[in-house]
Amino acid sequence: MPAPLRIQLNPEEEETLAELRKAISVPYRTRDRAHMLKLNAQGKKVPEIAKIFNCHSHTVRATIRRWEAKGLVGLWEERGRGAKAKWKDEDIEYIENCLNQEQRTYNSTQLARKLKQERAVD
Repeated sequence: MPAPLRIQLNPEEEETLAELRKAISVPYRTRDRAHMLKLNAQGKKVPEIAKIFNCHSHTVRATIRRWEAKGLVGLWEERGRGAKAKWKDEDIEYIENCLNQEQRTYNSTQLARKLKQERAVD
């Protein structure tokens, strides 16, 4: 059986995690991780926390280890997760120039078609 993991939070870390947990602009997984850490610091054991969040205890342990290794940065998803951006900054600038210089107006479908035809961006 793995040794119990327990973290100690200073008052500043506690406040930061509490604010992070409430922030609606933060991804829900990050808020959940902040809550997991607060519960652990309050004395809850890893299996109890896993049950609360309906996840595996490995997930809770990984969150605690990431906190210990990386601090606050460890709560966010690492780069490379999710769909890759298809548009580049130059494509956005191109669209802005078209909208500012041309007399006509475009809807989103027309702009997508224009990008596909003229810049091969899907």
